[in-house]
Amino acid sequence: MKAPAQHLPAGSAPVFRVLCVVGARPNFMKIAPIMAALQALQPKVDVKLLHTGQHYDVAMNEQYFTALGIPSPDINLEVGSGSHAAQTAEVMVRFEPVLDELKPTAVLVVGDVNSTIACALVAVKKGTPVIHVEAGLRSFDRAMPEEINRVLTDQISDLLFTTEESGRDNLLREGVAGERIRFVGNVMIDTLRGNLERAVPAAAIAAQAGRPAFLNGHATHEGYALLTLHRPSNVDTPEILRALLEAVARIGARTPVFFPVHPRTRANIAKFGLDALLDDPHILPLPPMGYLEMLGMMKDARVVLTDSGGVQEETTALGVPCITLRNNTERPITVDEGTNTVAGQDPARILAIYEELMQGGGKAGRIPPFWDGKAAVRIADTLAAWMQNGCRMEAA
Repeated sequence: MKAPAQHLPAGSAPVFRVLCVVGARPNFMKIAPIMAALQALQPKVDVKLLHTGQHYDVAMNEQYFTALGIPSPDINLEVGSGSHAAQTAEVMVRFEPVLDELKPTAVLVVGDVNSTIACALVAVKKGTPVIHVEAGLRSFDRAMPEEINRVLTDQISDLLFTTEESGRDNLLREGVAGERIRFVGNVMIDTLRGNLERAVPAAAIAAQAGRPAFLNGHATHEGYALLTLHRPSNVDTPEILRALLEAVARIGARTPVFFPVHPRTRANIAKFGLDALLDDPHILPLPPMGYLEMLGMMKDARVVLTDSGGVQEETTALGVPCITLRNNTERPITVDEGTNTVAGQDPARILAIYEELMQGGGKAGRIPPFWDGKAAVRIADTLAAWMQNGCRMEAA
């Protein structure tokens, strides 16, 4: 484990220290603009970054950090994989001495991964205020581990930043005091808007994969599709995974499909004997992609099929139609105002939504309030005032 940074000399500025926590790749896109906005504050705030190592692919992590301009972590706990219980416990055990050493003014956590709840629990039990970015999102499905992480983190956080206005309603209903909640917008969209011009085109990705002609031929006029698939409810049951991949193959016959395959998904495809479903000239299986590659494939897609919450938000921001392969979403604004349609796991419904889209139907959508690329600045400004007020927030 990398040693904690030393304390500032007595009496030196800055007065406040914020310890930002990341653990998994979905966190990286959220922390990048927050780190930049906090480091730009005047008077200066001492900002430290801790990576729990929950996602431990070093090459992929470095690729994301480099692409997004995130500084190297001051501390890496290197916890690695494990069951939910083992991983959460290991983060807590390794995080506590770091917290004791750094003594931050507050701990800032993002999203809903195991590292989020683990570090929040340690901090609150040590009397350190907790800030939760992306608070209040609810799928109302307690079978999702992320839902448990979200609900519990919100209950113990001192300052909660929401991405959409429904988040405040959820938090108030759960007894969170209104003065602790601030609607600031979506930091994921800050990152997206800041990197659009650097996105890697889909054609370049196909060429790099050794399939330069993938987008040529009869399907070109239909554009292309992008598929992401990783949730246990979709990939851990052979019947469900087979049905989804067969539906994707039918889509691919008309619209070629880029498919960055999550390691869990790839392992289960092999385990269940479904490899032949990827041996299709209209489906391009890819290894996990970096952020700029994913953004490039997403922004020009005719349609995106996904079970990822973040992708639902990104497609809404880009105005790209999204078909969500889940029975629910914790991001209802992407359905109510954006381009997202929740299809579930029924191949017939998935294909019907796709066909409607190909016929010129589907949602036009609009950009939700505060998804303007300035959410991180609003977070930093609010946080600065909050710390100056003794980590207390006046009523909104």
